[in-house]
Amino acid sequence: MLKRAAAVALALPLAAAVTLTGCSGSAASEIVYVVDGPLSSYNANTTVGFASAAAQAFARTLTGFGYHGPDGQVVADHDFGSVSVVSGSPLVLDYQIADNAVYSDGKPLTCDDLVLAWAAQSGRFPGFDAATQAGYVDIANIECIPGQKKARVSFVPDRGIVDYTQLFAATTMMPSHVIADQLNIDVTATLLSNNAASVAQIAQLWNTTWDLKPGLKHDEILKRFPSSGPYKIESVLDDGAVVLVANERWWGPKAITKRITVSPQAPDIQDRVNNRSVDVVDVAAGSSGALATPDNYERTDAAAAGIEQLIFAPQGPLAQPNARRAVALCTPRDVIARDAGVPIANSRLSPVAEDAVAQADGAAEAGPFNRADPVAAGAALGGAPLPVRIGYQGPNARLAVTVGTITKSCAAAGITVSSVTLDTSGPQALKGGKIDVLLASTGGASGSGSSGSSSMDAYDLHSGNGNNLSAYANPQVDGVIGALAVSGDPAERVRLLAEAAPVLWGDMPTLPLYRQQRTLLMSKKMYAVSANPTRWGAGWNMDRWALMQ
Repeated sequence: MLKRAAAVALALPLAAAVTLTGCSGSAASEIVYVVDGPLSSYNANTTVGFASAAAQAFARTLTGFGYHGPDGQVVADHDFGSVSVVSGSPLVLDYQIADNAVYSDGKPLTCDDLVLAWAAQSGRFPGFDAATQAGYVDIANIECIPGQKKARVSFVPDRGIVDYTQLFAATTMMPSHVIADQLNIDVTATLLSNNAASVAQIAQLWNTTWDLKPGLKHDEILKRFPSSGPYKIESVLDDGAVVLVANERWWGPKAITKRITVSPQAPDIQDRVNNRSVDVVDVAAGSSGALATPDNYERTDAAAAGIEQLIFAPQGPLAQPNARRAVALCTPRDVIARDAGVPIANSRLSPVAEDAVAQADGAAEAGPFNRADPVAAGAALGGAPLPVRIGYQGPNARLAVTVGTITKSCAAAGITVSSVTLDTSGPQALKGGKIDVLLASTGGASGSGSSGSSSMDAYDLHSGNGNNLSAYANPQVDGVIGALAVSGDPAERVRLLAEAAPVLWGDMPTLPLYRQQRTLLMSKKMYAVSANPTRWGAGWNMDRWALMQ
């Protein structure tokens, strides 16, 4: 596991701010920031929102009790509030929201926002299209007096989540009062009383009311998209970019740059870099081709915590394990990983673990799938032909080459691969039967997709989880995933991973390829920007960014 600790709040951003004091000149009023995928939703917690670049864009727009720092660790955000451990067994936590915490529309942040986040992601209430239940499924109850700023969160006995700091962090809590105002109800009381009809209405709004579309009216943005951070949404541009401006009601340190335009990656990215119309680019390495670095830019390449993988559809030609195994057998994982400049990834349940644990996760079982074996692939199909549509979020030069490599290799096995470049959500395309395989990172994301926690990420193969896009269901694997979430003992984790590996390689719901690499390209005049291996990316501290003139 990545080492996780609740560090002193804002220590890193403040250190970055100190660096600026040695710079001459003044900070520019606007920064342009390019991210991996579309910005289709303000809600990064739905299946579609999870796979989008919402977390990269809104980490400092929807704040929480913690944020993900440059090593993927959760850093406590004391501007937002505090978390204290009341009891370790069973785990009981007290959450206290800052007294002066208020949304950009003037409404206070309250414990109702925690209740909504839990209800949406706990799996207990039908209708919510949440990407993951990790951690929230283990909460027994939340004590919240509507309108108050404190909540007591009690976990199920023996379900003391090791990585509980991942819960109620940046981008996980949506403004519950937006739904309360639309439905004219008390959201907390409705959820805790489990009024079925009203809960269904709440779920529907949670899924859709924060959809982002070009042309949103100013008053609609003010009403439906309030901010709890240093930035707020000003507008959505015709090309899908979202303009963020400083939130005058933010009660913490003010944002250094007053305006940041967050722009989805497009085919013209090299031209935009060449003419200096972008300041920060944070995308999957190779997704924009070679992406030359001009003299006035600097570049950092680093490993993400997300795993680039083939995610097989639960329906269609790959519904049966033998068909999925056939595609896996003819996929040259060694060539694909080498082209990406990294080792093959074998782990499904512990992708961000330390070496000893990761090596226990499937290395032996993965052996037959390291190199392409078209003969074995053809035999797995009994010689029958198999048409397969592999889709990925475009534009992405690296994934286009990957599909081409698979196409050539699998043709010898009688498997005809068609490449599908998606301009819509990958998870939607896979679930809707438009493709048979989604080539993406953890949970179907175009970016990293990782929480920074192996235990949390493992839920993308737990039955009933929203980002379990292959709809995989195996009680034994569910048991392992549940046990990993509450175990901090490396020896026990090795045992659990060794138990699950042969099952997962036999059933083949996904095929891990390599750890996604990230490219961070920025103007040499940018300060306080750093890479991040999680789905929140470089945007984790954008309120500390400065472009010196």
